[in-house]
Amino acid sequence: MKVISVNLGVPRSNPWKSGSDLTGIDKRPVAGPVAVAAPGPKGTGAVGLAGDEVFDVKHHGGDDQAVYAYAREDLDGWEGELGRELGNGSFGENLTTSGLDVNGALIGERWRIGSAVLEVSCPRIPCGTFQGWLERAGWIKRFTAAGLPGAYLRVVEPGELRAGDEVEVVHRPDHQVTIALTFRALTLEPELLPSLLAADALPEETRDLVRRRAGI
Repeated sequence: MKVISVNLGVPRSNPWKSGSDLTGIDKRPVAGPVAVAAPGPKGTGAVGLAGDEVFDVKHHGGDDQAVYAYAREDLDGWEGELGRELGNGSFGENLTTSGLDVNGALIGERWRIGSAVLEVSCPRIPCGTFQGWLERAGWIKRFTAAGLPGAYLRVVEPGELRAGDEVEVVHRPDHQVTIALTFRALTLEPELLPSLLAADALPEETRDLVRRRAGI
């Protein structure tokens, strides 16, 4: 299990106007080590990797969405469906991984990458910018149906990481709430919502949403 690419955002105009006139979804691979640190609360635009940027600060950035990981194996699958090449970073991910079941990761699972420790926090929820970026009508619906959202990570221990670093799972919590389950509960299968509360590391914002939707 390893990181095969570390990708940082290149600011560009956002004609899809999903929260900002600029977007950082255009992530491109970088060479060399990248510093990792907890960015603080959402709303400032700060993220976990030095040199990365987000602009829709209402929906992106902050401690619970510090770093976004997506599996190369899942990108390969989407290449066949979309009929186009998807380079590392194409889905706006910071870390493109290999040999790691990102969607099967548990909420609260911890990964040591380089000298940093990251914790799985929540799935990515697709937005209009993502659909516009891929130039695919109905993409949000198709992405949601596939149930392969990738994982947001929070920074537990700051450090540095780079392409080629191994991913070591150093902690797995005692529950069964995966990224994939959380995504399905928040999108197409609301009957699963109460089960998410078993994950103590679920972001408080998401826990509040679960309680409201489930009437708990």
